Amino acid sequence: MKQKDNNTEEAILQVARKAFTQKGLTGARMQDIADGAGINKALVHYYFKSKEKLFALIFQQEFRKFFSNLAAVLSDDIPLFEKIQHIVALDIERISQFPDMPLFVLNEISRNPAMMVKQFKQLQAKDVLAGFQKQIDGEVKKGIILKISAQQLLINIQSLSIFPFVAKPMIRKVMQMTEKQYQEMIQARKTEVAQFIINAIKA
Repeated sequence: MKQKDNNTEEAILQVARKAFTQKGLTGARMQDIADGAGINKALVHYYFKSKEKLFALIFQQEFRKFFSNLAAVLSDDIPLFEKIQHIVALDIERISQFPDMPLFVLNEISRNPAMMVKQFKQLQAKDVLAGFQKQIDGEVKKGIILKISAQQLLINIQSLSIFPFVAKPMIRKVMQMTEKQYQEMIQARKTEVAQFIINAIKA
Protein backbone atom coordinates (compact mmCIF):
# COMPACT_ATOMS: atom_id res chain seq x y z
CA MET A 1 0.00 0.00 0.00
CA LYS A 2 2.89 2.35 0.81
CA GLN A 3 4.43 1.76 -2.64
CA LYS A 4 1.10 2.52 -4.30
CA ASP A 5 0.86 5.77 -2.32
CA ASN A 6 4.35 6.79 -3.42
CA ASN A 7 3.56 6.04 -7.06
CA THR A 8 0.36 8.08 -6.92
CA GLU A 9 2.12 11.03 -5.29
CA GLU A 10 4.91 10.95 -7.88
CA ALA A 11 2.36 10.78 -10.70
CA ILE A 12 0.62 13.88 -9.34
CA LEU A 13 3.92 15.73 -9.04
CA GLN A 14 4.94 14.91 -12.60
CA VAL A 15 1.64 16.08 -14.07
CA ALA A 16 1.53 19.15 -11.81
CA ARG A 17 5.10 20.17 -12.73
CA LYS A 18 4.15 20.09 -16.41
CA ALA A 19 0.90 21.99 -15.77
CA PHE A 20 2.60 24.73 -13.71
CA THR A 21 5.42 24.99 -16.24
CA GLN A 22 3.03 25.45 -19.15
CA LYS A 23 0.26 27.48 -17.48
CA GLY A 24 1.69 28.93 -14.29
CA LEU A 25 0.06 28.90 -10.86
CA THR A 26 -3.04 30.78 -11.96
CA GLY A 27 -3.68 28.88 -15.18
CA ALA A 28 -3.16 25.35 -13.88
CA ARG A 29 -6.31 23.61 -12.63
CA MET A 30 -6.45 20.91 -9.98
CA GLN A 31 -9.03 19.04 -12.08
CA ASP A 32 -6.65 18.94 -15.06
CA ILE A 33 -3.85 17.71 -12.80
CA ALA A 34 -6.13 14.98 -11.42
CA ASP A 35 -7.21 13.95 -14.93
CA GLY A 36 -3.59 13.82 -16.10
CA ALA A 37 -2.64 11.61 -13.16
CA GLY A 38 -5.66 9.36 -13.74
CA ILE A 39 -7.24 9.99 -10.33
CA ASN A 40 -10.07 12.10 -8.91
CA LYS A 41 -9.56 15.66 -7.70
CA ALA A 42 -10.34 14.74 -4.08
CA LEU A 43 -7.29 12.48 -4.04
CA VAL A 44 -5.04 15.32 -5.23
CA HIS A 45 -6.35 17.42 -2.33
CA TYR A 46 -5.81 14.49 0.03
CA TYR A 47 -2.12 14.34 -0.87
CA PHE A 48 -1.35 18.04 -1.21
CA LYS A 49 -4.25 19.93 0.46
CA SER A 50 -4.31 22.81 -2.06
CA LYS A 51 -2.97 23.96 -5.41
CA GLU A 52 -0.78 26.50 -3.63
CA LYS A 53 0.84 23.83 -1.44
CA LEU A 54 1.41 21.60 -4.45
CA PHE A 55 2.99 24.52 -6.30
CA ALA A 56 5.14 25.34 -3.26
CA LEU A 57 6.53 21.79 -3.12
CA ILE A 58 7.36 21.77 -6.82
CA PHE A 59 8.85 25.23 -6.53
CA GLN A 60 11.20 24.12 -3.75
CA GLN A 61 12.37 21.22 -5.92
CA GLU A 62 12.90 23.55 -8.90
CA PHE A 63 14.53 26.20 -6.70
CA ARG A 64 17.12 23.78 -5.41
CA LYS A 65 17.73 22.41 -8.91
CA PHE A 66 18.13 25.91 -10.35
CA PHE A 67 20.58 27.14 -7.71
CA SER A 68 22.49 23.86 -7.70
CA ASN A 69 22.99 24.30 -11.46
CA LEU A 70 23.96 27.94 -10.93
CA ALA A 71 26.48 26.94 -8.25
CA ALA A 72 27.98 24.41 -10.66
CA VAL A 73 28.47 27.11 -13.31
CA LEU A 74 29.96 29.55 -10.79
CA SER A 75 32.42 26.89 -9.61
CA ASP A 76 33.35 25.76 -13.11
CA ASP A 77 36.93 26.35 -14.23
CA ILE A 78 36.15 28.45 -17.33
CA PRO A 79 37.00 32.07 -18.30
CA LEU A 80 34.94 34.78 -16.60
CA PHE A 81 33.27 36.14 -19.74
CA GLU A 82 32.28 32.64 -20.81
CA LYS A 83 30.95 32.02 -17.32
CA ILE A 84 28.78 35.14 -17.52
CA GLN A 85 27.33 33.90 -20.82
CA HIS A 86 26.53 30.53 -19.22
CA ILE A 87 24.88 32.15 -16.18
CA VAL A 88 22.63 34.34 -18.34
CA ALA A 89 21.65 31.39 -20.55
CA LEU A 90 20.92 29.25 -17.47
CA ASP A 91 18.78 31.98 -15.90
CA ILE A 92 16.69 32.54 -18.99
CA GLU A 93 16.31 28.87 -19.89
CA ARG A 94 15.24 27.80 -16.41
CA ILE A 95 12.83 30.69 -15.88
CA SER A 96 11.35 30.12 -19.34
CA GLN A 97 10.55 26.59 -18.17
CA PHE A 98 9.11 27.83 -14.86
CA PRO A 99 7.96 31.44 -15.48
CA ASP A 100 6.15 31.79 -12.13
CA MET A 101 9.42 31.23 -10.24
CA PRO A 102 10.48 34.93 -9.88
CA LEU A 103 7.17 36.09 -8.41
CA PHE A 104 6.94 33.02 -6.22
CA VAL A 105 10.45 33.68 -4.89
CA LEU A 106 9.52 37.29 -4.08
CA ASN A 107 6.34 36.15 -2.32
CA GLU A 108 8.22 33.49 -0.34
CA ILE A 109 10.93 35.96 0.69
CA SER A 110 8.21 38.29 1.99
CA ARG A 111 6.13 35.55 3.61
CA ASN A 112 8.84 33.28 4.95
CA PRO A 113 12.35 34.82 4.75
CA ALA A 114 13.78 32.24 7.17
CA MET A 115 12.90 29.41 4.79
CA MET A 116 14.63 31.16 1.88
CA VAL A 117 17.76 31.80 3.98
CA LYS A 118 17.77 28.12 4.94
CA GLN A 119 17.56 27.12 1.28
CA PHE A 120 20.61 29.26 0.43
CA LYS A 121 22.60 27.95 3.41
CA GLN A 122 21.93 24.37 2.37
CA LEU A 123 23.31 25.21 -1.06
CA GLN A 124 26.50 26.65 0.50
CA ALA A 125 26.01 29.90 -1.43
CA LYS A 126 28.65 31.71 0.66
CA ASP A 127 31.41 29.30 -0.34
CA VAL A 128 30.40 29.42 -4.01
CA LEU A 129 30.40 33.23 -4.00
CA ALA A 130 33.84 33.29 -2.36
CA GLY A 131 35.26 31.22 -5.20
CA PHE A 132 33.59 33.42 -7.80
CA GLN A 133 34.98 36.52 -6.08
CA LYS A 134 38.48 35.07 -6.25
CA GLN A 135 38.15 34.66 -10.00
CA ILE A 136 36.81 38.21 -10.37
CA ASP A 137 39.66 39.63 -8.28
CA GLY A 138 42.14 37.81 -10.49
CA GLU A 139 40.68 39.44 -13.61
CA VAL A 140 40.76 42.85 -11.90
CA LYS A 141 44.47 42.45 -11.08
CA LYS A 142 45.18 41.58 -14.73
CA GLY A 143 43.47 44.80 -15.78
CA ILE A 144 40.84 42.92 -17.78
CA ILE A 145 37.77 44.12 -15.83
CA LEU A 146 36.80 46.91 -13.48
CA LYS A 147 36.58 46.23 -9.75
CA ILE A 148 33.24 44.70 -8.80
CA SER A 149 31.99 42.34 -6.11
CA ALA A 150 30.61 38.90 -6.92
CA GLN A 151 27.35 39.89 -5.23
CA GLN A 152 26.90 43.01 -7.37
CA LEU A 153 27.79 41.16 -10.57
CA LEU A 154 25.31 38.37 -9.86
CA ILE A 155 22.57 40.83 -8.88
CA ASN A 156 23.12 42.72 -12.14
CA ILE A 157 22.88 39.51 -14.16
CA GLN A 158 19.84 38.23 -12.29
CA SER A 159 18.02 41.57 -12.52
CA LEU A 160 18.46 41.88 -16.29
CA SER A 161 17.53 38.23 -16.82
CA ILE A 162 14.52 38.06 -14.51
CA PHE A 163 12.78 41.42 -14.99
CA PRO A 164 11.27 40.64 -18.43
CA PHE A 165 9.50 37.61 -16.92
CA VAL A 166 8.11 39.55 -13.95
CA ALA A 167 7.00 42.42 -16.19
CA LYS A 168 5.73 40.28 -19.07
CA PRO A 169 2.13 41.64 -19.16
CA MET A 170 3.36 45.25 -19.13
CA ILE A 171 6.10 44.61 -21.70
CA ARG A 172 3.72 42.91 -24.11
CA LYS A 173 1.09 45.61 -23.76
CA VAL A 174 3.37 48.65 -23.97
CA MET A 175 5.49 47.23 -26.78
CA GLN A 176 2.47 45.66 -28.50
CA MET A 177 4.12 42.25 -28.74
CA THR A 178 2.48 38.98 -29.66
CA GLU A 179 3.40 35.95 -27.54
CA LYS A 180 5.67 34.77 -30.36
CA GLN A 181 7.44 38.15 -30.50
CA TYR A 182 7.84 38.16 -26.73
CA GLN A 183 9.39 34.68 -26.74
CA GLU A 184 11.76 35.66 -29.53
CA MET A 185 12.81 38.71 -27.51
CA ILE A 186 13.44 36.54 -24.45
CA GLN A 187 15.67 34.17 -26.43
CA ALA A 188 17.60 37.12 -27.90
CA ARG A 189 18.32 38.34 -24.38
CA LYS A 190 20.64 35.39 -23.78
CA THR A 191 23.11 37.21 -26.01
CA GLU A 192 22.04 40.79 -25.29
CA VAL A 193 22.28 40.58 -21.50
CA ALA A 194 25.57 38.70 -21.47
CA GLN A 195 27.19 41.19 -23.86
CA PHE A 196 25.78 44.16 -21.93
CA ILE A 197 27.23 42.86 -18.65
CA ILE A 198 30.61 42.04 -20.20
CA ASN A 199 30.86 45.47 -21.85
CA ALA A 200 29.92 47.16 -18.56
CA ILE A 201 32.74 45.52 -16.55
CA LYS A 202 35.53 45.61 -19.15
CA ALA A 203 38.45 47.81 -18.11
